[in-house]
Amino acid sequence: MTEPEARGGDGAGPPGRGAAFFDLDKTLMQGSSGFQFARVVRAAGMISRRQLARDAVANVRFRLRGVSDDESQALRVRIAGSLEGVRVRDLERLGVHALRRILPRLYPTMLKLAYEHQDAGRPVYIVTAASQDMAQILARVMTFDGALGSTLSEVQDGVFTGRPAGDFLYGAAKAEAITRLAAREGFDLGACYAYSDSASDAPMLSAVGHPVAVNPDAALERLARDAGWQILRLDRLGLKLRLAGALAVAATASATTAAVLQRGGRRLQSPSAGSR
Repeated sequence: MTEPEARGGDGAGPPGRGAAFFDLDKTLMQGSSGFQFARVVRAAGMISRRQLARDAVANVRFRLRGVSDDESQALRVRIAGSLEGVRVRDLERLGVHALRRILPRLYPTMLKLAYEHQDAGRPVYIVTAASQDMAQILARVMTFDGALGSTLSEVQDGVFTGRPAGDFLYGAAKAEAITRLAAREGFDLGACYAYSDSASDAPMLSAVGHPVAVNPDAALERLARDAGWQILRLDRLGLKLRLAGALAVAATASATTAAVLQRGGRRLQSPSAGSR
């Protein structure tokens, strides 16, 4: 594992015990776990085909450029509202089907990094805006040491009310969550690692001694380069689309050139052209 230079700490004595914190979407896995769960929820008849199509577009946009704070908060409200009247148990039963879609999208490179951290004595945690229940299931399946996730909706009598409630681990809330965990478990944040793709996670990345930008959006890439943070690139969707666009332009230009040459050849071969 390539380790960036340690930051943080007061420089007095050796660093203490560290941990590694991994964002989920576009960091541990390709794309959005929420979209994969939405596909399962759609198959169960809990959301409309139109809503799933909207989520598909949002997923591609997310993979290409990340998501804004307003978009993330709006997504939370929409998800919470869509859960109104749904039994918690019914949603939990869909977890196994969601795993079938999420697990194949995990990056082997990131799993290898996580296990290297564990072998080096650093506990590994998922830190995500996705639901706490899903984060915990994934952590158990991947043999991570724990997970920090969001509460998406208030629950009364085992049924979701549709009202957002509890912690939503987005932006600064992630940094606050890992800081509380570090205090509780005795981790030295200066000896900790954090991995994320989004500038919204800059507070979490800045809180540790070893921040790593994974598939960074444009804003995070600028921040990482300015701060000297390590950058990992694993998601090739953006590159593939850019290459496809370039090839399309090249093909169009080639076809245009061929058409022009063909028309010119016909003019040279015509009787009128030969009489001039």
